[in-house]
Amino acid sequence: MATSAPARPAAPPAELLIDRYLPRYDVGLIEHTVAEADLTTTWQALCELDLAQVHTPLMDAAMYVRGLPTRVAAQFGRGTPPEAPARLPLGGGGPPMQGWLSLGEVAEHEIALGAVGRFWQPDIQWYDVTGMTPEAFAAFTEPGWGRIAANFTVLAYTPLRTLVSYEVRTATADPDSARRFARYWTVIRPFVGHIMRAALTAVRADAQQRSGP
Repeated sequence: MATSAPARPAAPPAELLIDRYLPRYDVGLIEHTVAEADLTTTWQALCELDLAQVHTPLMDAAMYVRGLPTRVAAQFGRGTPPEAPARLPLGGGGPPMQGWLSLGEVAEHEIALGAVGRFWQPDIQWYDVTGMTPEAFAAFTEPGWGRIAANFTVLAYTPLRTLVSYEVRTATADPDSARRFARYWTVIRPFVGHIMRAALTAVRADAQQRSGP
């Protein structure tokens, strides 16, 4: 008696959301990890990742130094000191992180986010992306600003292991901004990589805990 083969999981889309909305960029960085957990479990851990709870000594020190100019200015009555957000949920269909817009979500495959700002300045100035669509983000070319696109993806490595990737891309709209950002990126690239790896470590640990021994 013939038996039917088990159903294969649907193949992920050929085009990533990050490729659709920021295909050309000045600099990019990608990090990977492998979770000892199946795809569905790892996806659940990814969707529930709270970036506000991702900490390492180096990461906390970098964040403190990054916000130091704003805190010093606040002491002299220029502006207010930044408040650390209580939560920075990544996905799951909820509202995007403050200052970011959702570039979309493909179930059990990809979560993508975008932001616009002058992030090479000592005091980062963020562009108001409220109401901006992913298509408007992709077409944004206003001089003096830069775009950041970030995505997390999961891909079945084996039936019980999942590859998790985190990619960040940045594009500027004019030569002057490109030069400013290139100098800034030289300094912060190691810290960005450290933060990305810390986030992936948190996803991997949560997924493996959900999977049990």
